[in-house]
Amino acid sequence: MADDALVEPADFDALFVQHFPGLVRALTVVCGDRETAADCVQEAFVRAHQRWARLASYDDPVGWVRHVAFNLARDARRRRVRGARAQLKLVSDERVRQDAAAEMADHSGSTLAAELANLSRRQRESLALRYVEGLSVAEVARALGISEGAAKFHLHQGRERLRPHIERLQGDR
Repeated sequence: MADDALVEPADFDALFVQHFPGLVRALTVVCGDRETAADCVQEAFVRAHQRWARLASYDDPVGWVRHVAFNLARDARRRRVRGARAQLKLVSDERVRQDAAAEMADHSGSTLAAELANLSRRQRESLALRYVEGLSVAEVARALGISEGAAKFHLHQGRERLRPHIERLQGDR
């Protein structure tokens, strides 16, 4: 994250401009929906702005924003899944059941999105932070509040589960 040196710690606007797009891309991989990702990142930045007098002195204020955005995405997914489960219980129409089940599975129509949805939450988060946001393994571990060994494990497991899909994509070229 050498880009952080370009941002003055007290310059919230520059921090937002520099990190918003990358955080949205990373969170899109995690939650499978760009709009939800953008909403979560935006809300995290709103909360950061409200606390900026304190956050400006942090060594890694974008780490705080990332942590909040990931938590908001987890909350959004929980709400979506609870809503879909409630719909499954309440509705007897088979078509609506299938739509609700698809929502629970978080399919976005993309084969890669479906593959990502089958990964564990930690694997998706680790892969998104490492390969979309470009964080080092140590930074991934710090962002997720886990050890470097655990981060390496989740990255390895995620890559292994996606490997057949990636090889299929490379063969289609």
